[in-house]
Amino acid sequence: MQKALSALVVSALVLTSCGTIRDSRLNPFNWFGRSQSTAVASDGTGAANPLIPQRRASIFRPDAPAYSGQLLGEVSELLIERRPGGAVIRVTGVADRLGPFEARLVKNEDQSQAGTLAYDLRAYQPPNPTTQSDWPRTVTVAVHLTDQDLRDVREIRVNAARNVRTSRR
Repeated sequence: MQKALSALVVSALVLTSCGTIRDSRLNPFNWFGRSQSTAVASDGTGAANPLIPQRRASIFRPDAPAYSGQLLGEVSELLIERRPGGAVIRVTGVADRLGPFEARLVKNEDQSQAGTLAYDLRAYQPPNPTTQSDWPRTVTVAVHLTDQDLRDVREIRVNAARNVRTSRR
């Protein structure tokens, strides 16, 4: 058994080193062929990179529609967690209806004054029925602020439809 196995291994090594086997279709390294270079047609504006799209992404369009989410029912938790280079504001809220989605903290420019940073807790809320449990209506949203954003801020306020939570330092 060992003689037959060793003879098979030796013959396989000898055959793979031959030029005829190396260039044949039996060799698994030749199954996809060799790579070839082809020129890219240019549109006349200079060197074109095929990896860069010719049109702008939709998130950078200046005519993007404004976010039109509704205020959530109430803010149940406001945490400000210090991180290197800034802080993370994490807000948990409870919606009035079942199935809120795409929740955001939207900066409220009207209530933001010197030393106060105000946000509205908003989300899209489908016209679903209400439930007695708060768990399926609960959403958590976070936003990161740098040290430069927090330099003069003494109070952070988050507004909802029925309550306001504030945190002071």
